[in-house]
Amino acid sequence: MIAIKLLLIEDETKLVDALSYVLKKNGYVVDTAFDGESGIEMAATGVYDIIILDRMIPNRDGLSLLKELRAMGMETPVMFLTAKDSPKDRVEGLDAGADDYLVKPFFTDELLARLRALARRKGKELTHNTVTAAGLVFDPARCEVIKNNEVIHLTLKESLLLELLLRNCGQVITKDRIMEKVWGYNSDTEIANVDLYIHYLRKKLNTANIKTVRGVGYYLQEDPDVSTVTP
Repeated sequence: MIAIKLLLIEDETKLVDALSYVLKKNGYVVDTAFDGESGIEMAATGVYDIIILDRMIPNRDGLSLLKELRAMGMETPVMFLTAKDSPKDRVEGLDAGADDYLVKPFFTDELLARLRALARRKGKELTHNTVTAAGLVFDPARCEVIKNNEVIHLTLKESLLLELLLRNCGQVITKDRIMEKVWGYNSDTEIANVDLYIHYLRKKLNTANIKTVRGVGYYLQEDPDVSTVTP
């Protein structure tokens, strides 16, 4: 079984723990958000293959969250997992842009079957897709990068940043674009965090290949490292 990256937006802690365990056991890589604001911030990065979304979550409801994602042009398959079970509720959810609607309580096997269907609909193969550039082999599903046969573990934000650099190797990426892809459209995170996470990556990977274009942004140089990172 191959890992698919899944975002679970749900505020019931016990359900999140149980679902995360089952999903990970079945080969999914799972990130979680417990409220609407953090949920849309993570979803807006565009790195997830499937999103599972509750309709009744703190800060903002799942229906408006999904409508905003669709207004952004995001096509990631979304499944509502909710206790709101009337025909009107289902119609609202599907009309808002949901690809599937599953009512609580539910059977785990049915949930897994529906997720497999969503993955097929997207054309996602259940396989680990690595990204290779600048002497690095990156596995987005595991948030791991291999350099000189050493496995280096990254945080989610570090992984999103590195993936963006790797997939655009040699191209300058503005700080605004990094903010948009890593922290999301509506994030109130300060732009200085971009510089901070670039520093984290350089230090963790011990690489001088992440180059600065002053006043603009950063890019990853394809050539192998000729020196180690400097502060």
